[in-house]
Amino acid sequence: MLFSLELQLPRDAASVPVARGLLASSLEALGTDDTVQIDIELMLTEACTNVIRHATAGDAYAVQVMITSTHCVIRVLDAGQGFDAEAAEQQGTGPAREHGRGLMIMKSLADDIRFGVHPREGALVSMEKELLFKADALGPKLAEMDSALASEPDPGDTP
Repeated sequence: MLFSLELQLPRDAASVPVARGLLASSLEALGTDDTVQIDIELMLTEACTNVIRHATAGDAYAVQVMITSTHCVIRVLDAGQGFDAEAAEQQGTGPAREHGRGLMIMKSLADDIRFGVHPREGALVSMEKELLFKADALGPKLAEMDSALASEPDPGDTP
């Protein structure tokens, strides 16, 4: 199973609930565990909000989501110059600090998170979360189909 979603969004606060709603609907349809789904939605919300608040260039940004039978990978790419994630997180450690909290939230929820800057593309945050599913959910059934198809011999192979 591979589900892929790519959105080109305006750098506007109204785009965040759109991206979150599309992702939530997809995860819900696959039967993702509620806690995992909430974590993933929050990771996406924080990444998109950071683009809207902090990216200095460009009127748009991209959200790419890949969902497999085991993981959800989210990539948020903007036209900005990037930032030092560790320095930004350190600035947000005090109780009165506003900046850096989103990074701490994303880091605490994601199983893996990476930040990068790509010269012609912009700043990138890539987050990964292992999926868990509810009983009788569609996601594991699709994974079983993938396994069954993978174990079938290739018709072009000769014994």
